[in-house]
Amino acid sequence: MNPTNLPFDSEAMLEGLRTWVECESPTWDASAVNRMLDIAARDMAIMGATIERIAGRQGFGGVIRARFPHPKQGEPGILIAGHMDTVHPVGTIEKLKWRREGNRCYGPGIYDMKGGNYLSLEAIRQLARASFTTPLPITILFTPDEEVGTPSTRDIIEAEAARNKYVLVPEPGRADNGVTTGRYAIARFNLEATGRPSHAGATLSAGRSAIREMARQILAIDAMTTEDCTFSVGVVHGGQWVNCVATTATGEALSMAKRQADLDRGVERMLALSGTTNDVTFKVTRGVTRPVWEPDAGTMALYEKARGIAKSLGAELPHASSGGGSDGNFTGAMGIPTLDGLGVRGGNGHTLEEYIEVESLVERGRLMAGLLATLE
Repeated sequence: MNPTNLPFDSEAMLEGLRTWVECESPTWDASAVNRMLDIAARDMAIMGATIERIAGRQGFGGVIRARFPHPKQGEPGILIAGHMDTVHPVGTIEKLKWRREGNRCYGPGIYDMKGGNYLSLEAIRQLARASFTTPLPITILFTPDEEVGTPSTRDIIEAEAARNKYVLVPEPGRADNGVTTGRYAIARFNLEATGRPSHAGATLSAGRSAIREMARQILAIDAMTTEDCTFSVGVVHGGQWVNCVATTATGEALSMAKRQADLDRGVERMLALSGTTNDVTFKVTRGVTRPVWEPDAGTMALYEKARGIAKSLGAELPHASSGGGSDGNFTGAMGIPTLDGLGVRGGNGHTLEEYIEVESLVERGRLMAGLLATLE
C-alpha cells in the first residue's frame, strides 16, 4: 500500500473537521464533551466500527471505544488514543470563530487535538475505501479529561493499551514537523490556605489573611523553578467579601521535569511547604501525576518505521521528547511501543489564536495511513 495513492482531500477533511470544532467540548462540561463524543461515534459507526460507550465518572464525560472490522478482531493490534476535551469554555467559538486564512485554519480545539483525531479517522476511511486490510486490527479510544491530567480514564487507557501491540497518539505534531518519542513527568498539586476572619475595616489586625499567605507561597513556588524541574501556579481563588479578612484561599500548581527523579524531588519540596505560619495554615496535597516516558527500543523501532514512511512521502520526520503531558505518558511508561505527536502542525494551542496548517491534514493523514497499513 502506497499512501501517496490514497485520495486524501484537505477541503473535504476541513468540512468534516468543522463540525467537530464547532461542537465545543470543555473538559468540565460533561454534557458538551458527550455531545462531541456522540458526533465522533456517529462518524465511526458510518465507517462500520463497533461502538462501545463507557459511562463517565467523577463528573467528567464518557469514553468511546471503536473497533473496526478485521479478520483478526480481538487480537493485539493498534490503539489510536485521543482526547476530545478542550480548554476552551462554551462560547469561545464566538471569539475564536472557525475561519480560513490561506494555509491556516482557526478554531477552539482544532490544534489540540481534534485535527489529529479527525485525520486518524480519515486515514482509516481511505484505507477502507481502497479495500485494503491492515495487518493488525485497529481500535480508537476517545477520552474526556486529558486537559486536567486524565484523572478519570487513566485506568481505561492503560487497560486498552495493554491489549494492543502499538499505541499511536495524534496529539499536535512538533513545529519542525517532528513527532514525540517521550514525554516529561508532570505532577499537579492542590493548595489551600486557611486563616482567621475579622472585619477588614473595624478589626483588621485581628484577622489573618489566607490570601496574603497564598500570595507569599506563590512567589516561593515560582522561585523553586530550575532547569531540571519547573513549578507554576495556574489557578487561584480566595476570599468572599472585600470587607472581611479572607479565611480561605485555594489554588492549583503544576510541576514538570524531564526525569522522574527530578520530579520526585520536586514533589517532596512542594509537600514540604505545608505548615502553619503566623496563625495561617498552608496545605499542599498531591493531585494527578503523569509518569516520565523515556523512549525504549520498542518505541524507537516504531519511530524508525514512521520515519521511513515519511521519507517515502518526501518529508523528514525528526523526533524528540516533549514537555506538556499526554496520555502517551501512560502507555509509553508501560513499555508499550508508543508514538506521539502524530497529529496536525499548527500553533497557539490553549489560546484564542489556535490554528492548524491546513496542508498538514493530508500530510499527516498519509503518514497515519502508512503506519496503519504496515505495522504488524
